[in-house]
Amino acid sequence: MTFRRLSAALLLAGVALVTTAAPASAHTSLKSSNPAKGASLAAAPTQIELTFNEAVGLPADPITVQGPDGTAWAVGKASAAGAVITAPVTPAGPAGEYSIKYKVTADDGDTITGTVAFTLTAPVAPSTTSPPPSTAPSSQPSALPVNSSSPAVAAPASDAGGSGGLPAWAWILIAVGILAVVAFGAVLGSRGRSPADKY
Repeated sequence: MTFRRLSAALLLAGVALVTTAAPASAHTSLKSSNPAKGASLAAAPTQIELTFNEAVGLPADPITVQGPDGTAWAVGKASAAGAVITAPVTPAGPAGEYSIKYKVTADDGDTITGTVAFTLTAPVAPSTTSPPPSTAPSSQPSALPVNSSSPAVAAPASDAGGSGGLPAWAWILIAVGILAVVAFGAVLGSRGRSPADKY
């Protein structure tokens, strides 16, 4: 009886050990991050780096960064190199607590999610988004006077050539031609009457 009880106890202990050790060895977890969890930073990072205990995959939008009052950083395309995930970020927002939310895929297909909180001690103002809008409007007004001046040049040309359908020099040529025909007719008429007067 004692041997059977000992065997049963050892069997139960072995089963418990196997069932608790298997999930622990298969569980994917975050080992470290940059920024580190709970870090206090005077300057905002330009890249997020997450290191896991095993290689992971990347679903759509694996990393997001949010701050006070719903401030969200622009996160670039993330890349995975084994167990390390990196993603460029464009920080902007007030000082305060920020959180990195990540979502990765483990080798067994499970989705692993988590949050890393850190603090910015100084605000970060956006600097790369303001110059393009300021330069774009300045180039457009310079093009508008060019377009508005071109009709002004075309208007006098249409007025000069379209007053009566024909320019003034054309009317002068017509008048000279008519006088020439009349003069030529008069000459022919005088030549035709001179023989009749002789008879």
